[in-house]
Amino acid sequence: MMDSEPGARSYKMVLEYDGSDFCGWQVQPGQRTVQEEIEKAVQRITGEKRRIMGAGRTDAGVHALGQVASIRLACKIGEDRLQAALNAVLPRDVRVLEICEIPGRFNARRDAVSRTYRYVISTRLKAVGRQYAWFPPLKYDLAPMMTASDALLGRHVWKTFSKSGAAGCTFVSTVTDIHWQNGRDEIWFDITAERFFHNMVRIVLGTLFDVGRGRMTIDEFGSLFKLNDRKQAGITLPPHGLFLVKVDYQKAEEGKS
Repeated sequence: MMDSEPGARSYKMVLEYDGSDFCGWQVQPGQRTVQEEIEKAVQRITGEKRRIMGAGRTDAGVHALGQVASIRLACKIGEDRLQAALNAVLPRDVRVLEICEIPGRFNARRDAVSRTYRYVISTRLKAVGRQYAWFPPLKYDLAPMMTASDALLGRHVWKTFSKSGAAGCTFVSTVTDIHWQNGRDEIWFDITAERFFHNMVRIVLGTLFDVGRGRMTIDEFGSLFKLNDRKQAGITLPPHGLFLVKVDYQKAEEGKS
């Protein structure tokens, strides 16, 4: 069945998944991916072979608390029943938190206004929860890292902080919010932007740790945007501390009203 089939309707899904045993979101031959698991579940429940579009193409090992996906379906199953049926056949590391019909041709990736990611840093070695936070094996000072992160706000070219990009990619994006939260045994780094590039959050934080270790000054960190050179930034932190927290569509929905 084609997505352009007459009578097909657009649905918005909010998803939660543990990325530990996935090779990322996007379908890859011979690999277990979140996208493929959901598409298989949809086909099993509805009989329709459909492509699902995710708002963020999370990498292998990255988790999601609020991934958003869109799909076109012709079935007439009620939203609550469809959600329950999908959760009954999906593997236990993927859950549909919400599903609702959206008027028009909703596209989770194209219509997104912003995305928020969180990186979780553990302040101690953990046995329980170790797959959801990274423990830095080194001493660092959080205060200069927090100060340096102010430079991330605003519109920038993010080539220095990105692994790669699609052909013609400008690496331009606007970061609208940065938030640090220091808990009992975890530090949360939240960043909201209109779009993210490959490994961007993990490279940004890897470079901020260079500041925290005294290997880079706050001013040097701020000047990295001008270099457009990935080699000048820090390491890419491991994926298991990263979560896609939420995707915002508020402005897009206001524009369609």
